Amino acid sequence: MNWEQAVRDYQHYLKIERGLSDNSIKNYLFDLSKLTAFLEAQELLESPISIGKETVQQFIYQVAKTVNPRSQARIISGLKSFFNYLVFEDYRTDNPMDLVESPKIGRKLPDTLSQKEIDLVIGAIDLSKPEGERNRAMLETLYGCGLRVSELINLKISDLFFEEDFIKVTGKGNKQRFVPISKVNKKYITIYRTQIRVHQTVQKGFEDILFLNRRGKQLTRAMVFTIIKQLAEKVGLQKNISPHTFRHSFATHLLEGGADLRAIQQMLGHESITTTEVYMHVDRTHLAAIMNTYHPRREHGASKAD
Repeated sequence: MNWEQAVRDYQHYLKIERGLSDNSIKNYLFDLSKLTAFLEAQELLESPISIGKETVQQFIYQVAKTVNPRSQARIISGLKSFFNYLVFEDYRTDNPMDLVESPKIGRKLPDTLSQKEIDLVIGAIDLSKPEGERNRAMLETLYGCGLRVSELINLKISDLFFEEDFIKVTGKGNKQRFVPISKVNKKYITIYRTQIRVHQTVQKGFEDILFLNRRGKQLTRAMVFTIIKQLAEKVGLQKNISPHTFRHSFATHLLEGGADLRAIQQMLGHESITTTEVYMHVDRTHLAAIMNTYHPRREHGASKAD
């Protein structure tokens, strides 16, 4: 088995059996391409079956010189997954990455926006242009429903259940969930649909896609990123924000408002509660307030002098 065949089979496995998105698959394959490029540069003729621990350790040592610890950890994780696949398919009896340790990294918490900052960004949208109403509806949906950018651009008109106050969201691995939608959010989507989208010429195949570009086709992830970056610059926001910032802010604000962590997990579409906890970087004053409000011993000994 050569590298080309192994990568092709692995790509098929990631798509069909693990149900990963195209973006996730692209990242896995990119890490593999780094390894194969290293083998070529070193003129090493090792195949996916014959490559040993010493070679992969050499590669990781080289990688450590050029990327930060977080990227290094991702590459190690990706390669472990690839060789685990080869073991699973009986191409190999061992995983050469087993003794390779990932660098210790702290969990990176994305920036969050305050309610005032979200109002500022959304308020900067130019509603005199047709795309203004679309952009307002999109950002309100990103924040109001806590969506990933891929979930936003794939949202369909047939996914809107406004009478029931829910929308149907298709997340990672094509897993579907129902997310509550507010009156405000419904209002802005309805304005966009009835005043802007209805006048567009929709291209074939995109009739059910909710948010369209000026050519009547589905928006790209990059376009949503660009819209948000331009708005942040317009209002002079110093934070590095992206569509994901609105999702993170959604979760953080819900927790600060007293929402249950498991309810937030369901709305975000996280398989593990541990993933949800990463989002929950509330400040210590908020945690202290929760303790002082709900702990049964909060008043115990309060009148006694220290």
